[in-house]
Amino acid sequence: MKSAEITTHGQYTLSEILSQPQCWITCLAKLVTSAELQTAAQLAATNAEWVFVGCGTSYYLAQAAASSFNYFNLPAKAVPASDLLMYPTLILNTGREYIPVVISRSGRTSEAVRAAQMLEKDRNLRTIAITCAGGQPLEPACTVTLKLLDADEQSTVMTRSFTSMLLALQYLAATVVGNDLSRSTLLELPQQVQPLLQDIPQRLRLFAESRSFADFVFLAQGPLFGIASECMLKVTESSCSYAQVFHSLEFRHGPKSIVGPETLITFLMSETSFDAEVELLEEMKALGATTMVIANRVESRAQRASDFAVELGLQVPEYARLAAFTIWGQLFGVYYGLKKASIPTPRKTCREWSN
Repeated sequence: MKSAEITTHGQYTLSEILSQPQCWITCLAKLVTSAELQTAAQLAATNAEWVFVGCGTSYYLAQAAASSFNYFNLPAKAVPASDLLMYPTLILNTGREYIPVVISRSGRTSEAVRAAQMLEKDRNLRTIAITCAGGQPLEPACTVTLKLLDADEQSTVMTRSFTSMLLALQYLAATVVGNDLSRSTLLELPQQVQPLLQDIPQRLRLFAESRSFADFVFLAQGPLFGIASECMLKVTESSCSYAQVFHSLEFRHGPKSIVGPETLITFLMSETSFDAEVELLEEMKALGATTMVIANRVESRAQRASDFAVELGLQVPEYARLAAFTIWGQLFGVYYGLKKASIPTPRKTCREWSN
């Protein structure tokens, strides 16, 4: 592949990743005055359980959204649309009230649309859709639709659409419980994240270009698990690489057998579980793994045990940082994909690089 060709591959994805803080500002500003958001908030019923439904990236978004709603003491769970369609009785109990939220960037994901139709028609539930496209089949299938048109993308893979919809759902949760401080906190996040995109991307690119890996593992606990899952998928999609995700401490119980210098283990470390996770980080480093750490604060033990570290340094609560953690898995996936695309091999390339 010619070098000139390589520079054009991934250009949409990279620009969309790096545009995220500005995209968040635009989307959140519109949500502040959104009649649809107010209608969605009014669907909330006391003791009802929120059910977030999605496919692929949207399912991992559902996991992150559910954890955020639970943070606000709004009972919530995430389910793949396929499970809801094939095993509805395992998810929806008779006599329980539910508020389903169906997630689809395109608004035409087949299983998501079918799930919304089933929930409205067969279960007589009022549903909320969230999407980045207008005039698609999901909209008429739901009671109310939140549309983040400014977050749509040209790329095959979802990046800014994921984080923008996550922030929108977190904003919805804060609106439901009437927490003005949390809404203000979410509005502050973009300005705090923007400076991180000045130098870290270049350092991350050089790290990706200087290493070769056979395996990729993403580890996280609690609210960051859905984010780790999404980072795993971004590396898989963007670089045609094999990647896995585990709850951090579960990696000790068997999966650690794959650890070696060609295994990159990325730790998404939260403050709540930091002590336990830094101990695991040191253990994996001692076994010979290459390690990357993403944390709000990378203290000395974590710094010593990591080959690459991203310190966010955000002045917002833990729950409000989820979108900021996502960026680095997205970027690494693109950079590693570009590295692989620059090596002439007969290996099949990802369709992403046709963008």
